[in-house]
Amino acid sequence: MELSPRAAELTSLLESRISNVYTNWKVDEIGRVVSVGDGIARVYGLNEIQAGEMVEFASGVKGIALNLENENVGIVVFGSDTAIKEGDLVKRTGSIVDVPAGKAMLGRVVDALGVPIDGRGALSDHERRRVEVKAPGIIERKSVHEPMQTGLKAVDSLVPIGRGQRELIIGDRQTGKTAIAIDTILNQKQMNERATSESETLYCVYVAIGQKRSTVAQLVQILSEANALEYSILVAATASDPAPLQFFAPYSGCAMGEYFRDNGMHALIIYDDLSKQAVAYRQMSLLLRRPPGREAFPGDVFYLHSRLLERAAKRSDQTGAGSLTALPVIETQAGDVSAYIPTNVIPITDGQICLETELFYRGIRPAINVGLSVSRVGSAAQLKAMKQVCGSSKLELAQYREVAAFAQFGSDLDAATQALLNRGARLTEVPKQPQYTPLPIEKQILGIVIYIIRMVFYAILLSFLVYTAGFPELAFCGDGNETGSSGFNLPSPDPQGETPPTNIEFVPLDDRAAVVSDLCSVISRNMSETNLQLPPGWASARELAQHIWHVGDQETPLGHIVDLRNELVRPDYRNGLVWQEFVSEIELIRS
Repeated sequence: MELSPRAAELTSLLESRISNVYTNWKVDEIGRVVSVGDGIARVYGLNEIQAGEMVEFASGVKGIALNLENENVGIVVFGSDTAIKEGDLVKRTGSIVDVPAGKAMLGRVVDALGVPIDGRGALSDHERRRVEVKAPGIIERKSVHEPMQTGLKAVDSLVPIGRGQRELIIGDRQTGKTAIAIDTILNQKQMNERATSESETLYCVYVAIGQKRSTVAQLVQILSEANALEYSILVAATASDPAPLQFFAPYSGCAMGEYFRDNGMHALIIYDDLSKQAVAYRQMSLLLRRPPGREAFPGDVFYLHSRLLERAAKRSDQTGAGSLTALPVIETQAGDVSAYIPTNVIPITDGQICLETELFYRGIRPAINVGLSVSRVGSAAQLKAMKQVCGSSKLELAQYREVAAFAQFGSDLDAATQALLNRGARLTEVPKQPQYTPLPIEKQILGIVIYIIRMVFYAILLSFLVYTAGFPELAFCGDGNETGSSGFNLPSPDPQGETPPTNIEFVPLDDRAAVVSDLCSVISRNMSETNLQLPPGWASARELAQHIWHVGDQETPLGHIVDLRNELVRPDYRNGLVWQEFVSEIELIRS
């Protein structure tokens, strides 16, 4: 049947209209808010949603689905829930929580979702990575064998850390946990300046969880003044942020650090601290009506930290040889390391650095308890020179702490115990270090060597002075004439060979010149009476006395001389043997 001209015109018009119809429709699964409160929204209708998927409310606020139940979905709101009302529409986004990552993040301060909060504009070129990913497998890993220097003598010598290791920093509040972390970041500046390739550079990620905004601002200022912000990323979920952001902040920071690990570079991430993350997770779980367990924490709180810390690893050569080193921080209450969260995290990590309040207030800073601190894999990465210098120092310090605790109950100690206490007290001075002054590893080794040589040098010198002096008072002027000045007041050795008294009074000298003169007189007098000679290379007794007072580039503390003098008043020293050891030690120091 032929169409009329009018019908043909209508047919062509309809065909053109139908062919131009837009058919690319987008279908979103939506639900409705059943109830909302305390940062938790119950939503009905999202039947196909995934666990951990992001959703968007009608007000523009975003959230994440954590509880998938039969009748509704429990959604944790990112931000304030005051703009969300019952009956509001909620739509799926189809994406899991991800954050920006890459070198464009260096020098920036971002929140837990990777949004810049430093007022320097949007991020430049970057990629996005999921915050929750699977940790590297066994085949992809390699044992820790490269040192990660912290710049702290107490850590690098006694509890060394390697790249790819997880070392827990645990202690009460205000004991210096954050100080160790910041010093480690500052120390990487000099390490990065020496790096000859990109694979030797170490980038840092600092995650602040539940801290005050003023504390984070102070940290940014410290890193900026030290030019350490250029290789660092700061992720801040402060105390005023919602619990979900404090919960996700460590995972977001870990995803940013994994970018460097997976691209053949090295990164250090600091979680400060995971105790507050556990508290935020407990708050969310209780509001989601999950069954509480010990200390009201949910049953999967161990998995909360294990899946995070297992992502820190040293990759094998076949997978790029990158590394991610983790320094998690845990705050204890009254030094109780047997609490729930500390006992969960300690077995996950490769060692712990224990800080004590008592040591901190005694002026021993970093306040590390050597007996409780351990590095299970770091010794394999410690430099050979540092390992040889330290020797058994950690064991001696631990023994000193143990013996010192029992020595408080009585004063009648044998000579060996007193010697251990004196040596331990001096060894305790070696790891002391001011805050924000990290030292390169070569200066650490040199400082320890000089300190050990000084202790041996003074021991031999004072042995010579005590057991070769045939006069009651060692107090003379520089030319050998008695002046009656106060100096080293020691009794004459008993000719019958009995043990000399150890309760010798010491009158300290404030005048350095007087002490040098006394030393000069003692050496001259003893040489003339015993026919002993100066060691080769020394022109006069005065030159030797000057050197005794200055070993290295520091003056000798008078307190060390007192301790060593009292320790060495023992009858098993003889003049000739002591003098030969004294000569040998002087020649060693001169070389």
